[in-house]
Amino acid sequence: MIVTIDGPAGTGKSTVARLLAERLGFEFLNTGAMYRAVALVCLERSIPIADGDAVAAVPPQLSMTFRENRLWLDGRDVSEAIRTASVTEVASRVASNQRVREHLVELQRRAADNVNLVTEGRDQGTIVFPHAECKFFLTATPEIRAERRLAELIAQGQDCSLEEILADQTERDLRDQQRACAPLRPAEDAVLVDSSSVPVEDVLARMEALVRERKSIV
Repeated sequence: MIVTIDGPAGTGKSTVARLLAERLGFEFLNTGAMYRAVALVCLERSIPIADGDAVAAVPPQLSMTFRENRLWLDGRDVSEAIRTASVTEVASRVASNQRVREHLVELQRRAADNVNLVTEGRDQGTIVFPHAECKFFLTATPEIRAERRLAELIAQGQDCSLEEILADQTERDLRDQQRACAPLRPAEDAVLVDSSSVPVEDVLARMEALVRERKSIV
């Protein structure tokens, strides 16, 4: 069984997906981390993001492995490195590269072979797994999302303001929604879940109940 959780940044997708997978005993796939890893390498190698051919050549060169909810890239743990503001800004641009998406989508589909999977991202229910048995689209108000991101960056020791995050977030949302390949949007059969003022436990309970209900009839 495949469970997809899509939505914009700051809605809590990764946290909810990981916890839901643990409750269900499913595998967990953080696809956003994969695009961030490509962005990190582009920054480290000083590859111009506007050079589509150069960016597209990066993913086939990389070895990505998830172990205990951490991402290992070519043998090194990059779980913290991919969460910086600079990587976040570049990641959405990388994700607009069709050839990058094609390569990573293939890896994501392979990860679902013969396993029960909870996967989160931007296009999991629309492009990667259109026939998934259970789909969710997680939302939250822009202000709540920005506040969550600010808290995350402060915890990492990074200096930024709520206004800056809101501006960057708005720009990123527009890029994700308007890109030609795999734009951010809910699947027609996705269940919309607003996490703005709902405790994580309540969001999880609602999702878990629906997944178990659907699992019993598939």
